This record gives sequence, structure tokens and C-alpha cells, in this order.
Amino acid sequence: MIRIAVTGAAGRMGKTNIEAIQATDGLTLGAAIVEPTSSLIGADAGEVAGVGKLGVQIVGSLEQVIDDFDVLIDFTTPKATLANLALCALHAKAMVIGTTGLNETERNELQSFAESMPLVFASNMSVGVNLCFKLLADAAKALGDDYDVEIIEAHHHHKVDSPSGTALSMGEVVADTLGRDLRQCAVYGREGQVGARTKEEIGFVTIRAGDVVGDHTVLFATEGERVEITHKASSRMTFAKGAVRAASWLAAKENGLYDMQDVLNLKS
Repeated sequence: MIRIAVTGAAGRMGKTNIEAIQATDGLTLGAAIVEPTSSLIGADAGEVAGVGKLGVQIVGSLEQVIDDFDVLIDFTTPKATLANLALCALHAKAMVIGTTGLNETERNELQSFAESMPLVFASNMSVGVNLCFKLLADAAKALGDDYDVEIIEAHHHHKVDSPSGTALSMGEVVADTLGRDLRQCAVYGREGQVGARTKEEIGFVTIRAGDVVGDHTVLFATEGERVEITHKASSRMTFAKGAVRAASWLAAKENGLYDMQDVLNLKS
């Protein structure tokens, strides 16, 4: 059995990850971690997640349970994720990271840890979204520079980063395929007399409302037609299933930085 630890175990995504672990053959929950100030420390992680008593007590420190797991699943914040990376690297643990909102410096720091541990990092763990990444590359290659590209994403009103990590990854896939630098061609929202759209730009539109789990559409449009590639998530279980699939896959891998395209064998 592969022992999995979950950070943010009392949050929406953490509880869903625990549920997915319990539903997956060959995996078992080894540890559950929350913030050190949480009132749920000492509670049974399974009962908090709604899957019944598991005999795993929630703790407020990763270091406290460092010997109780093989792979850590982390959907938290950039600061917490980097601290967890440092500890897991020191103790030769593997990590699956779904944290979004990392800046370029934090991404580079994350990558440096991959020299001493196996690591899966993805802006979106969904199998469907990662299939969309491949479809987007194929579409951009076929349609080329004659089509305008706009990316529309929607999430619940609790989400703190914008645009979503998934939307940015979609933009990067399209930009890389077209030979563009997303940092130079991205346009994040438009207001006022901004002038006509340039040929190279890739636009982003962000919606935050209600309990939307995650909707993403990439629009390719030219004179006379448009092509849309859309993914809609209706449950966080979509991301949790991908994360536990990555954890199962990662347990036998050597040190290095992987993504969900590697896990799903979608790379050419």
C-alpha cells in the first residue's frame, strides 16, 4: 500500500482528496495536516472528510508525521507548498502539487527541489483538462496565426488568484505552439479606448461567481468561423482523482519534475 499524506485536510479540496484516496485500490491515508491553529487538530481525518473513521488523527505540523507517508498531496498556498517541499526533499518524500498562484521565482524554486525528489506539479490535475492541453496544441498548430485567441475562465467567488493557473497553462500551450512569449502577448481584461486587437495578443477574461468549480474555454476566431475548446468541471472529485492517480504513478519514479502529461502518457 502506498501511504498518502494530505495537507489542508480540513478544506474543500483536502477532504475530497481524502475521499478519493479511500476509493482507490493500493492507496491508504497515512497522514492529514492542517494549520497549527486549527480547532480540528486531534480529530479523525476520515470523519472530518465524511468517509468514516480511519484512525488517522489530524495534526498541525507536517514534520510531526514525516515518517507516516510516502507521497504528499498538496493543494495549499505557494508559501506553504515551498515549506513542505523543503521538508519532503530533506526526508526523501515524493510530492504531488496542485497549488496555483506561484510566481516565476517560486516556480524556479519548486523546480530546484526536483533534483532531490520525485515531484508532479500541474496547474490542473483533471484528466480532461490535460487532454485539452494536447488538443489546444493541435488546434493552434493547425489554425496558426490567422485566428485570434481568447481564453475565458470562471471559478467560485472564494478563488484568490486570477487568471486561474489552468487558464495561464492553456495560454502557454497556445503561445508556445505559435512561437510567442505569453509574458509579452497576454492581455488581462480590456476597458475603455484600448484600440483594435493586435494579431499576436492572447486575451484573458476572468469570472468569479457563486460556486463554479471551474470552467475554461479557449476561443479561436477568424473571419467566418470560430473554434471553441471547452472544459467544465462540476465536482472537485475530478481534480482529486487526477491527484491520486498522479500519486500512484509517482511512487515508483526517480527524482525529477513531472506533470500530468507525463502521468497520462500524453507527450509525443
